[in-house]
Order: sequence, then structure tokens, then C-alpha cells
Amino acid sequence: MPFESADPSVVKSITQRVLLNAWLRAVRKPDALPRLSDFHTEGTADERADMMGFDVVGGGEDARFLITQQGARLTTAYGNEHVDPRLRTNRYLDDAIGQERYAGVILSYRACLTRKRPTYTVAEVTDADGKDVSYERLLLPFGRCDTVEHIIGSYKAISIEGGFRLQNLMGVTPKSVPVVTVRAVIDRSFVPTDHPASQDSVELI
Repeated sequence: MPFESADPSVVKSITQRVLLNAWLRAVRKPDALPRLSDFHTEGTADERADMMGFDVVGGGEDARFLITQQGARLTTAYGNEHVDPRLRTNRYLDDAIGQERYAGVILSYRACLTRKRPTYTVAEVTDADGKDVSYERLLLPFGRCDTVEHIIGSYKAISIEGGFRLQNLMGVTPKSVPVVTVRAVIDRSFVPTDHPASQDSVELI
């Protein structure tokens, strides 16, 4: 499934829509990327549990994504609780999740890098109890001019069936193989703002 051009309404999660709006507020020129220092939103520690931060190292097909922040719930979803918390950052995404899982997610990161716009995907998966879960990934690019230097990711697992098991939901041996239903690049209805952004910020460390 190719990435399709979309406007911000494609994003289902309210929390992710807030983050996307904050990214849009940080954009000053239509053809430029916002800087990470201009990204401000009303964030909480609970929200950061579903977020990751990356530095982009290298470029093109050789680019790698160095983890600078990793949310606690993502550690559970990918079955990485055994990794020492001190070792969960300052490592590359492909090393952290392994080549098999990396191959399943890299298209989103590459699209964000090359298109220089937010990417949004939805994958349908089944938890350990057989409940259907939607796993939503929003990637936000930051940098200078036309070079993406940082990416902030928000990852939400939602089920219309109510409570579900997060453990190993997206791991190497999940209950079911994720099926991607949405791949979008958010590049339509793109209007930079001249208004200063809120000073309430999501701190990524």
C-alpha cells in the first residue's frame, strides 16, 4: 500500500491531532521544516509514555534513527521490558527492535524523511486475548531548511472492544501479524501560522 496525500483530518487519535496541530503551529514557511525548539504543546508524563524521539544520522537510504527518548508503554508493546532502562536510548532503531520488525516499520520513517512532512499509519493487530486493536503511528519531522534532523513519534493502541493486552502487541511473535490499513503523508491543507506557539511543552529527553 503506497503512502497517499492527506490532510490533518486523517488522524483519528485526539492526542495525536493535538501534537500534529502543535507541529503545524511551529511551521513558519511552507517549504521549510519547523525546528524542534519551536515545538510546544500541552503535554503530560502520561502522554510521553506513548512517544519516542529520534536524531536522524546520515541521509537517504543510509539514514539511521538514533533513539533519544522512549516511552514506557512502547517498551511493553514491543516486549522490551528486559532491556535495562539506561540502555533503551542512544541506540539505533534497527538495533533496538531487530531487523524483522524494522523491515515492517521503516517505510513510515523513510517517507517522513524524504517527504519532509508528517506521516501517519494505522495497523490492525490482535492482542493475546483475541481482541482487535488499532495501532496508530504519527511521525513528525523537524530540522533546518530541507534537511530532517529529528523525528518525534507518537504511537497509540486503541480498541473499540475496550481494555486489551499491550504486552508484546507489536513484538517479534505477536498474536497476529499487523495489517496496515492506512498509510498517509499529511501534506494537504497545509497552512503555516504567524502566531507564537504555546509555551507548554512536551519535553523529550
